[in-house]
Amino acid sequence: MKASELFIKCLENEGVEYIFGIPGEENLDVMDALLDSKIKFITTRHEQGAAFMADVYGRLTGKAGVCLATLGPGATNLITGFADADMDRAPIVAIAGQGATTRMHKESHQVLDLVNLFEPISKYSTQIRAPQIIPEIVRKAFKDAQMEKPGGSFIDFPENIAGAQMPVEKQPLRVQSPLPPVPPIEKIQQAAEVISNAEYPIVMAGNGVIRNAASEQLVEFAEQLNIAVATTFMAKGTIPFSHKLSLGTVGLQAKDYVACGFEKSDVIVCVGFDMVEFHPHIWHKYKDKKIIHIDMSPAEVDEHYILEVGVTGDIKAGLREIAKLAKPHVGGFTDELRETIVGQC
Repeated sequence: MKASELFIKCLENEGVEYIFGIPGEENLDVMDALLDSKIKFITTRHEQGAAFMADVYGRLTGKAGVCLATLGPGATNLITGFADADMDRAPIVAIAGQGATTRMHKESHQVLDLVNLFEPISKYSTQIRAPQIIPEIVRKAFKDAQMEKPGGSFIDFPENIAGAQMPVEKQPLRVQSPLPPVPPIEKIQQAAEVISNAEYPIVMAGNGVIRNAASEQLVEFAEQLNIAVATTFMAKGTIPFSHKLSLGTVGLQAKDYVACGFEKSDVIVCVGFDMVEFHPHIWHKYKDKKIIHIDMSPAEVDEHYILEVGVTGDIKAGLREIAKLAKPHVGGFTDELRETIVGQC
């Protein structure tokens, strides 16, 4: 068995359905191995298109989209789409052919240090230097790309390694995914207390709600506590726009009705929120609100995003447990916001 054939078996083991890309001399062994594979290769006109197709596949399915290029300019053409996926938390695995390892110690046609080139825009960037480590590299690439927060993994595959015969028989590694941890009860209680004492609470839902399939729990949370919900661009659909508690989507700079809601609010519940979606210096300019952060990952450090409570763990469980303990909001703030929306439509 060739190393390239084991590589494709490992991709099949990860549930890969499609590879988007362009064939080239340095990835021909991988292309040959695909001939007998159930994975469908989608030929694109440009590597950037391949990366964006993998990006969107990852966003829509939650499974890493895969793109393929040859070395040098083929690989560098992946960067824009790959970086977009990594910043927007879409799981993606990029694979690039590479010159033989026997010519990497010197100047050589189109040989670039791709591992270091992709490293700043990826969660994991590596080169396959021996056939027998392929199962570990592929498993780690997909694990890192798909776990919170999702992003990009890059694999550099030298042509002489891809074409080598396996010295010993190897099999793909078993796919494993850990269950999300349950948020600590003391953080649940703290968040419930802050919400219960709020006069003008508002929820901002981010893309993490979609990634963690917590839309139903978000709507139930809003309904039980009677708190209005605004969404970031990347969280559209987490609550129906027609819902009485929906405030629509926030604008990055606009002083619209949602911004006015944030200005008056005293507690902002950020659920699955990622700072790249809507920077807090826009909606928390004066740093005078209490912020509750409910997400799988701890909050980023930012002077405009200092937390009152951080509820780290499974978003579904966090929303469900806080809703059980918190007092439903009473008052006209939600109705006031909705009336403003209707008046501007």
